Amino acid sequence: MSKVRVALVGVGNCASALVQGVAHYRNASADEFVPGLMNTQLGPYHIQDIEFSAAIDVDRSKVGKDLSEAIFTQPNNTPKFSDVDPTGVTVSRGMTHDGIGSYMADTVIKADGQTDNVI
Repeated sequence: MSKVRVALVGVGNCASALVQGVAHYRNASADEFVPGLMNTQLGPYHIQDIEFSAAIDVDRSKVGKDLSEAIFTQPNNTPKFSDVDPTGVTVSRGMTHDGIGSYMADTVIKADGQTDNVI
């Protein structure tokens, strides 16, 4: 069976909840009730078929870290509800051509260096 490969653009709170949820429910049976999900299986695909293949962010505190570590890095504040094994996905430096939003400008420190060509 092939995998559902997922690239995350922005490793913030939503990404943290998604990555933790996939790790937490990875071994749920196909007929198991899982809070927050309608189904553990969609067609031939099960939660365990989700594979994170890339992650992009601009925050200096996240770029260069494994995704499993970056999701728990400040300023993220999603509660930890699941351990996440190392993914082998290093967070790449994203583009900041449109700047950093005014609400996050005092919190997010842009990573040094050139943007990574992840396309």
